[in-house]
Amino acid sequence: MKYVIMFTSRPDLDAAVPPERAQEVYGRIYEWFGEHATVITDSGAELQPVATATTVRHGESGPVVVDGPFAETKEVIGGFSVIDVPDLDAAIALAKSWPSLELPGVAVEIRPMVEDYSQFEE
Repeated sequence: MKYVIMFTSRPDLDAAVPPERAQEVYGRIYEWFGEHATVITDSGAELQPVATATTVRHGESGPVVVDGPFAETKEVIGGFSVIDVPDLDAAIALAKSWPSLELPGVAVEIRPMVEDYSQFEE
């Protein structure tokens, strides 16, 4: 089954991590992708900082473009990957091994992908 795993963190807490610690964890992240290459179905993507985000939102007169993500949370998505594993338990086990989970404010969100669109066909 395919899942999207999204790597989230809180920029306010990220800023408090000493640079040498952040670099050490980042090195382990690179290794993590190598160790799990057999179940990662894409090349993954690390996103630019949240300050670079642009959002298109609903507006009274139609779509409106605004700077920033304007999410209702303090967490931001820093990157994502698509994985193909047998089930949710396997996805959870993989997510639990994410090196950045040692740092405060970090989480990995797991969502199953829609792979069968036949329910939308007439």
